[in-house]
Formats: sequence, structure tokens, C-alpha cells
Amino acid sequence: MTKNGLWTIVGVVVAVVIAWVLVNVIFSLLAFIVKLVIVAVVAAVVFFVLRGMLRRSS
Repeated sequence: MTKNGLWTIVGVVVAVVIAWVLVNVIFSLLAFIVKLVIVAVVAAVVFFVLRGMLRRSS
């Protein structure tokens, strides 16, 4: 095996590891953003339901 072939294999392995880490980080951030959006929507619905219930009772 030549020196260039060895460096090519090392480069491919390093590229795959970096890509793996980046994809994990991106998916983690996307999951966090989706959770935040869902929590905001549910909180808004609960807020308006509670406000409507309190407005009717008084």
C-alpha cells in the first residue's frame, strides 16, 4: 500500500467521523427546536383556555 493510499483511507475515516458528529449535533438541535415549538403551542392553548374559563366565571 502506498503512502497516498494510506492517507486517503485515513482522510475518509476522519471525514466519516466528523460527518457523524455533525449529523448528531444537527439532529439534536432540530429535536430541541421541535420540542420548544410544541411546548409553546401547548402553553398558548392552555393559556387561552384558562383565560376563557376565568372570564366566564367572573
